[in-house]
Amino acid sequence: MLNLLIDTCVWLDIAKDAEQQRILRVLQELMEMGEVKLLLPETVLNEFNNNKERVIKESNQSLASAIKRTKRVVERLGSSDVRQSTLDELDDINFKITHIPNSTANSVEEIEKLFYKINLLPATEIIKLNAATRAVDKRAPFHKNKNSFNDAIIIETYGAQIQESVTKDEYFAFVTHNTADFSLPNGNQKKPHPDFATYFDQSDTSYYYINLAEALRDISPDLVSDLMIEQEDWEIPPRELSEIIKEENKLFDIIWYHRYKMRVYRITEEVNASSEIKNKQEEIRRQVLEVAITAAKKIEKRYGKKNLGPWDDFELGMLHGKMSALRWVLGDEWDFLDT
Repeated sequence: MLNLLIDTCVWLDIAKDAEQQRILRVLQELMEMGEVKLLLPETVLNEFNNNKERVIKESNQSLASAIKRTKRVVERLGSSDVRQSTLDELDDINFKITHIPNSTANSVEEIEKLFYKINLLPATEIIKLNAATRAVDKRAPFHKNKNSFNDAIIIETYGAQIQESVTKDEYFAFVTHNTADFSLPNGNQKKPHPDFATYFDQSDTSYYYINLAEALRDISPDLVSDLMIEQEDWEIPPRELSEIIKEENKLFDIIWYHRYKMRVYRITEEVNASSEIKNKQEEIRRQVLEVAITAAKKIEKRYGKKNLGPWDDFELGMLHGKMSALRWVLGDEWDFLDT
């Protein structure tokens, strides 16, 4: 079994990056299968809790700002033949950011569920003493003259777990994105800083990673690859804004056409029932505006008459429900069905 300690920065980066959600689900699968045991220092939990709200808030704000700046550049400098399509694509992206449930918030929630299942590793007095000794000796992670006490607590907690191991079948891995404090300076960042050599010098029992996916794949490459493929199968991308608007416009046309035909039918019936019929066509044209007739012909041409009804009450109710839902997504109130 792999005893895996994941640094706080990795957890926060997973939350910020929607592409990392697959990795998170694979980790959950491996834990349920008994392939991975997650080591969670109390310090990591506290750091995660202190930063999660900031990460959620910043994730969408930064993207939205970048899109606004890009749109201004495209509007000012984009070539006429691709300008509108580019702006439409940017609108689609912006819609996902502002309307689709925040993927960062979802990831934070999933990570917290994972944390809830794990026994916390407290910072014992020995761990604190070892961390303080590192600070006095200016050994990593204190080699850059900054307060890295929490980082020292995390790595010393990892070291303590290795020392407490009594099973030969157990091995350990430490994953961080903080290469400045933990990796080999001025060298291969995939290797740990020499000041941590005692925790990683036994290559068969303890490993250092700067990429969680790589750490998981090393457990069992074939198994993890299969799990990654399974996660891809379950991913359902959200609808594009342009796709939603196109469908809403289509429903608008279909429902408007139905109402138009019903109006024509009622007018015709009224004319037929009149004792003063002079010219049926003139009566219909008088009561149904020519613009409506012209619009109806365009809709018939656009969708084909066979796709425009007639509808029974159930089918008409479905059309109205779909249009109401799409309009709600686009910002209207529920049950807004004007045509």
